[in-house]
Amino acid sequence: MAAGKEIRGKIKSVENTKKITKAMEMVAASKMRKAQQRMHAARPYSEKIRNIAANLGKANPEYVHPFMQTNDAKAAGVIVVTTDKGLCGGLNTNVLRGVTTKLRELQGQGVSAQAVAIGNKGLGFLNRVGAKVVAHATQLGDTPHLEKLIGPVKVMLDAYERGELNAVYLCYTKFINTMKQEPVVEQLLPLSSSNIESQAQASGQSHAWDYIYEPDPKSVIDDLLIRYVEALVYQAVAENMASEQSARMVAMKAATDNAGSVIGELKLVYNKTRQAAITKELSEIVAGAAAV
Repeated sequence: MAAGKEIRGKIKSVENTKKITKAMEMVAASKMRKAQQRMHAARPYSEKIRNIAANLGKANPEYVHPFMQTNDAKAAGVIVVTTDKGLCGGLNTNVLRGVTTKLRELQGQGVSAQAVAIGNKGLGFLNRVGAKVVAHATQLGDTPHLEKLIGPVKVMLDAYERGELNAVYLCYTKFINTMKQEPVVEQLLPLSSSNIESQAQASGQSHAWDYIYEPDPKSVIDDLLIRYVEALVYQAVAENMASEQSARMVAMKAATDNAGSVIGELKLVYNKTRQAAITKELSEIVAGAAAV
């Protein structure tokens, strides 16, 4: 029964793996609900600051912020938002495929690329492909904090404001629902006033406001647009974290189901092997008795 003992060992090993994946599935489900609540809580702020930015763009057209101006530099920035941990299916693979496509597109245009990595997986990928990483933020935990994101993002914003970059792109995974997450590569800078307005109209606003600026329009618009970009990045990280927990829950559920199938197959093989051994022993006993 050496073969039977080996099969029993395999069954025990797969059962232990199944317990781990089931526990990870339940933990991911708990974290997913919290991440979704955090993501939904951040959306009203992002929508409101987008509306105000659109109104300011209409109300004070004589001042144009550097974020809304185009530069002629031969370099572009890419902010890559990924997870710190794995075991979440093809979540990171899909968004990094989009990053690769964007980097090749920029290279084909003769534009060099600088990158900011948010998350360990994106940092490792950018280092492997030889991209120039100017800043990174890792180990964000289960709750994104804006103070951890401001530093790396500000490096990219300052470079654009100095005219060293002609565009900044934001790459992350957008949360659609528990079963679907969509990789997104969108232009963050330069901010297009028409794009901001179209997003504001999509949120249901059809009129514009005029404002009284204190102390002056330049100070207000400068601070507001920086907050606007930071809000977009924070929202992207919140969406990515909700997508991560959803993808991990689905992946761990699939792993648990697969482990159950493997256990069933191994038990079937074990029973067949055991029955064959018993039949062989009975045959030997019968043959021995007949010989006597």
